[in-house]
Amino acid sequence: MTLSLFRSSLRSARSSTRASTRLATPAWITMTSSRNMSSGSGLADIDPSRVEVVRNASPAVPPPSSGLKFGHTFTDHMLTIPWNVVSGWGVPKIQPYGPLALDPSCTVLHYAQTIFEGMKAYRHDNGKVTLFRPDMNMKRMNTSAARIALPTFDGEALLEIIKQLIRIDKDWIPKEPGHSLYVRPTLIGTQKAVGVGPPSDALLFVILSPVGPYYPKGFKPVSLYGTTEYVRATPGGTGAFKLGVNYAPGILPQKQAAELGYAQNLWLHGPEHYLTEVGTMNMFVVFKKEDGTFELVTPPLDGMILPGVTRDSVLSLARQHVPGLPEKLVVSERPVTMAEVKEASEKGRLVEMFGAGTAAVISPVDRIGYLGEDVHVPTGPDGMGPVSRPIWKELVGRQTGEIESDWSVEI
Repeated sequence: MTLSLFRSSLRSARSSTRASTRLATPAWITMTSSRNMSSGSGLADIDPSRVEVVRNASPAVPPPSSGLKFGHTFTDHMLTIPWNVVSGWGVPKIQPYGPLALDPSCTVLHYAQTIFEGMKAYRHDNGKVTLFRPDMNMKRMNTSAARIALPTFDGEALLEIIKQLIRIDKDWIPKEPGHSLYVRPTLIGTQKAVGVGPPSDALLFVILSPVGPYYPKGFKPVSLYGTTEYVRATPGGTGAFKLGVNYAPGILPQKQAAELGYAQNLWLHGPEHYLTEVGTMNMFVVFKKEDGTFELVTPPLDGMILPGVTRDSVLSLARQHVPGLPEKLVVSERPVTMAEVKEASEKGRLVEMFGAGTAAVISPVDRIGYLGEDVHVPTGPDGMGPVSRPIWKELVGRQTGEIESDWSVEI
């Protein structure tokens, strides 16, 4: 992407569509493909044919699946690919999992030049291993990289090497239902210099972690604290990108919400208290209209909302009207305020509310702490609602191979 195109897109994004706090989606957020956006530069791109493999001489024994804690166990191998501003992408190397050697002056350590993705590999009953919609993760990773001046890459090429890494460590994929292999691609700036600017060096690495179900004992609705003291993102900021810098500032508000007795933050924005996201997940609300129609609502991709893969999947399945959904259902990507949610709760028109993300898939909500009182959200006997339940079943079915889908990409 050229600097002039970037500036033009940013100016376009800053023109308001309804109020000064709501933005249109910058065009360059949606136009990015999984291929290298700077492929015309003449620099070397990621090349699967150059992969070097160094096997772990002391492979570990995968631990019992019953003891897995999300993000705490890692497989025998990892992938590293260096980048340099002069030569481009270097030799991809699959090597034993271990520490990275970083200079203390590396830009990632001082200016948070880091992006990442999260996706899962699933083992099907017939032994086949698949990734779920990995092309979307590659597209988003390129978009995030461009936002903070990190190098972009051929997403299809990277995906081929990730598949090779997973094949090498496939024995680490749990066989039990609800389990999977979490895949974490990360890109960091590694220039050895203290100074703010595009890095001359970067490192892309991928690690793998076997994980169990997010709700091992069944769905448990969570409570949210409607956060007005802090904001997750602002117009013209970085909320629409998966950057490391977006996550650390949420830790203190999360801690304070927990001290008040709530499981997560509901990020609100502006004096109207627009709903944006739930913790680190996209957010959905279901209303019931006077004519009996159900409306599934999620905030639009206005530059503050992360374009989640699970978010897109939920919307697609709802619009396809998968089996089990209410007959009269409309899907809306529109702003929604806490005033609307509270009024709907008081009038019995609030049907359900849930978060959606890679880790939990669907996370139902049962109450929201807002301005000193709780707004109650209905939940079913199993913790879910009439819209989230059939969508979750369809989504998980496609992920695990029980339901045939072109969203599942074989390793």
